[in-house]
Amino acid sequence: MKFKYITSSVAIALFIAACSPKATTVKKDGMSNEMAKTIPIDSNVKIGTLPNGLTYYIRKNAEPKNRAELYLANKIGSIVENDDQQGLAHFTEHMAFNGTRDFPKNDLINYLQKAGVRFGADLNAYTGFNQTVYQLPLPTDSTAVFEKGFDILSNWAGYLTYDDKEIDQERGVIVEEDRQRGKNAQERMSKQLLPVLLANSRYAVRIPIGKTDIINNFQHQTIKDFYHDWYRPNLQAVIAVGDFDVDKVEQLIKDNFSELKNPTNERKREQYGIPDNQEPLVKVVTDPEFPYNIASVTYKHKSEPMTTEAGLKNKMMTSLINTMLSNRLTEIVQKGNAPFIFAQSNYGAFQGGLVDLDAFNSVAVSKDAAGLEAAVKAVVAESVRMKKFGFTQSELDRAKINLQTGIDKQYKEKDKTKSTVFVQKYLSNFLNKEAIPSIDYVYGFYNNNLNSLSLESINKLAATFVTDDNMIATIQAPEKEKANLPTEANYLNWIKSAGADVTAYVDNAVTKPLMATKPKAGTVTAEKNIAAIGVTELTLSNGIKVVLKPTDFKNDQIIFSATSKGGTSLASDADFRSAEMASQLVGSSGVGEFDENQLGKLLTGKVASVNPYISTYREGMGGSASPKDLETAFQLVNLYFTVPRKDEAVLKTQLESMQTVLKNRSDDPLAVYQDTATAILNSYKKRAQIIKIADLNQINLDKAMGFYKSRFANASDFIFTFVGNFKVEEIKPLLTTYLASLPTTGTAENFNDLGLEPLAGDITKKVYKGLEDKATISLVYHGDYDYSDKNNLQLDALKEALSIKILERLREKESGVYSPRVSVDYDNEPKSQYTISIDFSCASANVDKLIAAANDEVAKLKADGATPDDIQKFKAEENRQYELQQRENGFWLGYLQNAYSNGKNPVDVLTYLKTLDQITLASTKAAANQYLKPNNYIKLILLPEKN
Repeated sequence: MKFKYITSSVAIALFIAACSPKATTVKKDGMSNEMAKTIPIDSNVKIGTLPNGLTYYIRKNAEPKNRAELYLANKIGSIVENDDQQGLAHFTEHMAFNGTRDFPKNDLINYLQKAGVRFGADLNAYTGFNQTVYQLPLPTDSTAVFEKGFDILSNWAGYLTYDDKEIDQERGVIVEEDRQRGKNAQERMSKQLLPVLLANSRYAVRIPIGKTDIINNFQHQTIKDFYHDWYRPNLQAVIAVGDFDVDKVEQLIKDNFSELKNPTNERKREQYGIPDNQEPLVKVVTDPEFPYNIASVTYKHKSEPMTTEAGLKNKMMTSLINTMLSNRLTEIVQKGNAPFIFAQSNYGAFQGGLVDLDAFNSVAVSKDAAGLEAAVKAVVAESVRMKKFGFTQSELDRAKINLQTGIDKQYKEKDKTKSTVFVQKYLSNFLNKEAIPSIDYVYGFYNNNLNSLSLESINKLAATFVTDDNMIATIQAPEKEKANLPTEANYLNWIKSAGADVTAYVDNAVTKPLMATKPKAGTVTAEKNIAAIGVTELTLSNGIKVVLKPTDFKNDQIIFSATSKGGTSLASDADFRSAEMASQLVGSSGVGEFDENQLGKLLTGKVASVNPYISTYREGMGGSASPKDLETAFQLVNLYFTVPRKDEAVLKTQLESMQTVLKNRSDDPLAVYQDTATAILNSYKKRAQIIKIADLNQINLDKAMGFYKSRFANASDFIFTFVGNFKVEEIKPLLTTYLASLPTTGTAENFNDLGLEPLAGDITKKVYKGLEDKATISLVYHGDYDYSDKNNLQLDALKEALSIKILERLREKESGVYSPRVSVDYDNEPKSQYTISIDFSCASANVDKLIAAANDEVAKLKADGATPDDIQKFKAEENRQYELQQRENGFWLGYLQNAYSNGKNPVDVLTYLKTLDQITLASTKAAANQYLKPNNYIKLILLPEKN
């Protein structure tokens, strides 16, 4: 219910700039003999170019094991399209999955799915203004599949077949993609804003999705011409990173791509930009379905080529500035009475990096249109304060510590870096000429130079962010607020007059320790080792059960969770709304004697976080820490149990945020539909429905705090699970000190069954809301359930078979949807139930036809069961995902928590793959008939408003 305040992270600008032959010596403050020399390329990546101009990047990397990431990058996107080709760069991407020389029609997808590669989740592609990129993750322990991957990439690069029937069949899919992602307030407003944001450049008229009339009517030869002109080796790169032999991969690239040829009389790849503007570009737009009042002020900047160490230094300084400015804005909100409910300012790539521009961008969300002026002036005032007075030394010191902590963490994990991380770096090098130094180089550079960056140089750079030209100012608001919005001239006056009387920022340091006195320790009263899965079970003297799984999957990560039965189900109806807010209020208020702002300062340089939660049927905590800061995380856990902090300002801020979210919610078609669906799927029980503005006054801080304390007063029935890089004997003192000392009442607690289950029967509910021709459909099967691993497996297999059939029918055959989704949910709390949902969006005229088609596929599955191919695909996918999950801390944390919370044998995970033999044609048929029953079937349909 609240906006998330997005702060600049301590993410390091590790990979900046391309190599350049320049090497001039420049002497600047803070860095003795700083040289503008080229940032060196990581020696672990092999970069080459074939005679036909195709570039390749190859790197051996063992995480994840027996896996490789293969990418094909093309330096072309929608920006190169002719007027009659708008949308065909994206259309070409689609056609790559609809027939190539070696893989007719859907053979490519079928082949990969049988190898355990998931379509969409793994196998995918995307098209932007300047690039089209194909991604193909593959196993390397199957030589045939791995080598076939390079054949697939080469087929994409130069051998699409463009069957006329397949082209015509795909037209509807792309129209539906446009409908699914757009046909809403944001798209309508974007069409008004883009000519301003993109300054009427070519970018404004080459949106990648294209034009519907062109998609529906272009001649087949037009898209074939596009492919012939632009898919050529001198605009392409193959990127291969994974657990393989580099020399062998290089030979595979040569064997598969050397025959590709560039066209004769090839078209020049023009470079396009966005022009400067001396006068401000201003636009105020409204829409009847838009729920918020949002103002944005942007200053465009030339993007300096980051080719040197001086460029890396500048990037470090920018990161520090973003962090400090973000902290100031967050502090305003945390103190209460902020004139905005969300604000953000940062320097970065303009419009997500679509052109070679940077920008300093500020955004403010106000409570209503009447509050926009105060919100805008407050956000802009912080930029003015930064420009006039800069930052303080104490702010900079904290920012440096956090930045150093980030680079230290990355360096510690250098041998555990996932292959996808390297792929993205090489992709940026090929497309944008960004440098690709090694982590060793970057780590050394930060260690040698970060502390020498002076406050003077930081403030000097910050003062350049707000300029006299290249400004863009926009407002987006609900149409009903139109009368309260400023004219463009008034909006500019707000910006120009903001911050006229600002004074220098005063930083209040925090010097007290997080926990002055350690609690009296308890003991370990029982211990059990489960060697088969490397788990140790402990029972503490206050009754807490602890599950420990040390791993080496990450060098600098420990993650943990705590859970207990109860949740808001134990709150009275009168106190429910307060109870519902309890953990959110506590989590935003700091802890002990420190408010949230002070806590942030206190934890400078610490990698430790803890988040308490109270859900409907459970309460608990989740957290993470680096090994060196694990004690800090334990202290936070203890404090959230024993001394949660009460803060009236936080409640006020949260209520204002909720009121803003709720105020115009009924104007958003999707929100109205979701609220209706939630009501029906929970039998109209009030506790499952979103709060109304009129009910906000029911939220009482004392009641919320009282409920929170009651849920964490009894530690004895909590189960704590820890997974990561620790030793059991070394973590025991922390467990006994900070967990075994927690209070306990000695009573076993449970939840109350609130009856939150779908309405029984064959039900159809239509919601008429929205201006566009767009329908949203959910077909939900549900019922009581015998919760067990065996039945869960059968439901998972049924879901996969149904997903394949729904995709084939609704997308490939009917061309009526873009990405239908089948989901399954099963739970045993408060009682065992299941739901299976088929979700899609489409044209309103096709609703009945597509629902009938979905029902037809359900009927076929009930009559015949899954096909052998579909079962093979499910088993292959489960095998591959199982292999990957076994080396993921997150998987083990979730699995162990679930196993111990539900009284299951945790060792069962070792025999999971053997249970896949239970999936057969007969079992899927039986499952379909058991779970896809028409007597508990709900059709939820969102349609545009009736005229």
